[in-house]
This record gives sequence, structure tokens and C-alpha cells, in this order.
Amino acid sequence: MQLKMDRTLKHNIAVNVTDGAFFGFGLGVASYMTVIPLFVATLTESPILIGLVSAMHEIGWYLPQLLTADHVARLRRYKVMVLMMTLHERLPFYAMALLALLAPTIGREVALVIMMILVIWGSMGGGLTATAWQSMIGKIMPVNYRGTFYGIQSSAANLTGAGGAVLAGLLLKSLESPQNFAVCFFICGVAMTISWGFLAWTREHDSPISEQSSADAAAASDETAAEQASRRRAALRDNLMRILRTDGNFRWFLVARMLAIFASMGLYFYSIFTVRRFGIDEAQVGAMTGVLMLFTVVANPLLGWLGDRTSHRVMYAVAVLMAGLSGGLAVIAPSANWMYVGFGLLGIAKAGLWTIPLPLTAEFGKESDRPYYIGLANTLIAPAAVAAPIIGGSLASGANFDAAFMLALFAGIAAVLVLLFVVKEPRRHQTDVIAPVIHAGALGGD
Repeated sequence: MQLKMDRTLKHNIAVNVTDGAFFGFGLGVASYMTVIPLFVATLTESPILIGLVSAMHEIGWYLPQLLTADHVARLRRYKVMVLMMTLHERLPFYAMALLALLAPTIGREVALVIMMILVIWGSMGGGLTATAWQSMIGKIMPVNYRGTFYGIQSSAANLTGAGGAVLAGLLLKSLESPQNFAVCFFICGVAMTISWGFLAWTREHDSPISEQSSADAAAASDETAAEQASRRRAALRDNLMRILRTDGNFRWFLVARMLAIFASMGLYFYSIFTVRRFGIDEAQVGAMTGVLMLFTVVANPLLGWLGDRTSHRVMYAVAVLMAGLSGGLAVIAPSANWMYVGFGLLGIAKAGLWTIPLPLTAEFGKESDRPYYIGLANTLIAPAAVAAPIIGGSLASGANFDAAFMLALFAGIAAVLVLLFVVKEPRRHQTDVIAPVIHAGALGGD
């Protein structure tokens, strides 16, 4: 039985890391931060509409997660829902490829409307998948391997994403528009399809039926569809309010996450600041971006591994501190060379701010409540995720970025203080976690 469990764990790590690698490559070729906004810029000259692409991607990831929490909490297996929902974040890229080819025929205005619909579709698809996916990973990965897994998967996605970005640059330069965008979107769709295939190989066992689910099933047998829907909405509201009312430790974690978002504002305009303040050329910007990517790739598995063996709460505090310090360094940097250190700090922050909250959130509460915690942890911070770049951009207007970076520094320090001195170690308070016992050699050979 132990050997079978070890092999299952290794299988799940392999297929899900490969899923992440192809997913990252696809997003590198058709990035919501670069390629898609560039295509939208061929359809409109409005900076607001072009900027909405990245904003909608952020909102689409965070906002819908709470909407699926109640349904996910009732599932004995998450994989089917993950596979069905994630199609909505992958299929739009094929439609984007076709739209790019048809854009000259149907006109810019019509193409712009359809493109925005596709962006919303794909972004919402990610958010609707997220709660079930994180619940599945939390179930199939033992608590002492979650951080390592997320770190390795993120590093794989970052590496392949960098390769995809290089390929996108070559395609956009060598092919005529809009064929170049069509090829980028199609390659992304193919990579996403391969990624989906590896995700489908995930092995997941049934979870036991909770007492609440049994009671719900018994009650549903005597109810109409409308009565069932009303009861489930009431149950969802009650469960969410119960968690927020009784779990003060989780409430402070939410506060820390919101502060962390403001601490990471430098991610939005660090490169622009460096160019304007020090007048560096494209080659230096590329080198600094390379430093950021290198530190991100190295820090992802390292922070995850350290978090598994010590504390994800502490590793999250380290990542947030690096984000804040990168802002403080930008304010006092006397020359462009100092910014290499700033980009390195930002790379560590970028890794931890994405990787660490995933296993850390899964440590709060009981396994049966995990979907609710995941939904709350992401949906409730959506306003901060939307407000941070807007506030940061307003403070950084013109060439004076100091106010934005100082806000990032103070927000980072505040978040670290909350994480270290107010938030208690959730792993020590966790109960009812159902996970296989894996011995130390589980990631090694047979």
C-alpha cells in the first residue's frame, strides 16, 4: 500500500508539473500582459480598453472563486469539474486565432467587441476553475509536499513561459499582421490542449461523504429545484459567515494578503521607473528582466521547499518583505546598477507572492471547509488586486514614482508584522486533514 501511494504521488507530481509547463508556454506565446494587449491595440487606440485586458484577467481569476465554493465543497472528486471548467480558459485561444484572421473582413469595431468577450470568457474560466483545482491539489498532495510542488510547477511554467515569449517575439516580427497574432493564439491553444491532457492523467481518490452532504442529500429528496437552490444559497452564506465570524486567524491572513498586494505594486512599473529615472537602454532593461526571471525561477521551489519544512507563513512574510524592500531600494538607488538588486528582490517576491498563498490557504480549517477558505481567500482580496495598480499608477504619474514605492514599502512592513506577530501558524491548528502518509523517499526512485 505504501509503495502504491508513493507511485501515485510521483505520478501526480509529474503530470501536474508537465501540465503547468505547457500551460506556461501557452501563456508565454499569447500573454495577457503583452501579446493580447498588442493585438487589441491593432483594433483600438484607446489606452483604457487596451489596459482593460490585464485588469480583466486579474479580476477574472480572483472574483469568481467564491461562486463555486459551495458546489466544490459537495464533491467527492474534484478532477471532473476541473477538467470541464478549465476548458473555458483554454478554448478561447482557438477563437482568438480565428478572430485575428477574420478581423480585416469583419471590421475593427466588431472584432474589438468579440475580442473583449473572448478575454472575459477566458479570464472567468480561470477563476471558475481555481477553487476546484486548488482543492484537488490540496487533496492529492500531502501537506509536507504542497509548497515544493507548487514551487516546481511555477518554475516550470516560468521557464517555458520565457521560451514562449521569445517565440512570440520572433513570430510577431517575422510574420505580417494579423497572421502573426493568429499563429501565436493557435500555438497557445495547442499548448493548452496538451496541458489539459496531462491534467486529465491526475489520479484522485474519492473523498468520504461528509455528514453535511448526507443531510443535504436527504433534505433535497423532498424539495423542489427552487427550494434546493434557496437552501443551498442559505447554506453557503451561513458557512462563509461562520468562517469569517469564528476564524480570527484567517481574517488576519486576509488583511496580510491585501497589504501584500500593495507591497507588490512595483511589479507594475519597475521597468518604466528604471528607464525614466536612469535613462538605461533596451539591453540593460533586458538584462534586469533576466535577473528578475532568474530569481523567480530559483526562488519558486526554494520558498516552497522551505515552507514545507518550516512555515509557509514565514516564507510568505519573506516574499512580502522582499517586495517592500524592492520599493524602498528604488527610492534611494543612486545609480542604475543598484536596480539589478531591486529586480532580484522583486523576483523573489514575485515567486513567493504567487506560490506560497496556495499551500498556505490550504492549511486553514478542515478539509471539508477548504473550498470555502480558498474562495474567500481569493475573492475577498479582488478589490485590492484591482485598486493597487490604479492607486500605484496614480501615485507614479509622470516620472515621480517615489510615493508609490514608499507606499509599497510601508504596506510590505505592515504585512510582515501582521504575518509574524498576529497570524498564528495555521498548520498547528489544522484539523480533519485527510492526506496520505508519505515517507521521506516518496520523491525518489521506486
